[in-house]
Amino acid sequence: MPSKCTTDRLPQNVRSGIAKVLIAALLPVIVAGCRHDAPGPQVAGWQLVDPEQRHPILVSQQPATLNLRVATSADGLTPMQRARVLEFASKSKASDAGNSRIVISAPGGSPNESAAMQAADEARHLMIEGGYSETSIAVEAYHADGRDAPLRLSYMRYVAEAPDCGKDWSENLARTYQNTPYPNMGCAGQRNLAAMVANPADLLGPRTMTSRDSNRRDDMYAKYVKGAPLAAKDEAATVAKPGLSN
Repeated sequence: MPSKCTTDRLPQNVRSGIAKVLIAALLPVIVAGCRHDAPGPQVAGWQLVDPEQRHPILVSQQPATLNLRVATSADGLTPMQRARVLEFASKSKASDAGNSRIVISAPGGSPNESAAMQAADEARHLMIEGGYSETSIAVEAYHADGRDAPLRLSYMRYVAEAPDCGKDWSENLARTYQNTPYPNMGCAGQRNLAAMVANPADLLGPRTMTSRDSNRRDDMYAKYVKGAPLAAKDEAATVAKPGLSN
C-alpha cells in the first residue's frame, strides 16, 4: 500500500507551526501583488521621476498652407509668387526633413480655372528644379465655382506643443523634507525644448541615415583588396625634410 505523506506523521503542533511560517512568508508577496500605488525606483531617498513623462511634449501633424491669388488673365506665376513657392518648399524640407508630400490644389469650375492650372504646373516644375522628386509632389483639383479661387500649396508638418508650467504649487517647497521632485520640476526645460527644436519630428525618433558615398567606399574597398595602405598620403608641404636649417 502507498505510504502516507511525511507531514502526516508529524505531531499536530509541528504541522500548525509549519503552516504559520508559510503564511508569514507568502503574505508580503500577496500584498505586493495587490498594490497599485507603489512608488517609483529610489536612489538614496530620491524618487526618480522623468520630466518627459511628468511634463510630456505633444507632437502632432498639422497642415501648412500657402494660398496664391491667380487672376483670370494671369499667365502663370508672378516673380513674387515664384519666390514664395520656393520659400515654402524650403520650409517644408527644414520642418519635416523633406519626408512629407507637397500637395498643389488648383480650383476647378471657377473663372480662373485655366490660369490656376497653368500656375500649378509652373509651381510643380519650380519645386522639381529645387530638388523635389516627382513622387513627392501631388497635383489635385478642388471644387470652386462662381469666383476666382486661390491656388493652394500644402504639406503636413510636425508641431511640438509645449506643456503648461507654473500651475501646480500645491506643495510647499520650504517643507519638502523627503527631497522628492515638486510638481513643476523639469517643466520649464521641456517647454523651452519644444520652443527651440528645429524639427519636432526629431522628438519622435532618430532620423534615417543618408545615402553612402559610393565613390569613396569603392575606392577604399579596392585598396583593401589589393593590400594597399588605407591611410591618406602626407602632404609635401607638411613633411619636415632632414638637413634643412634656417
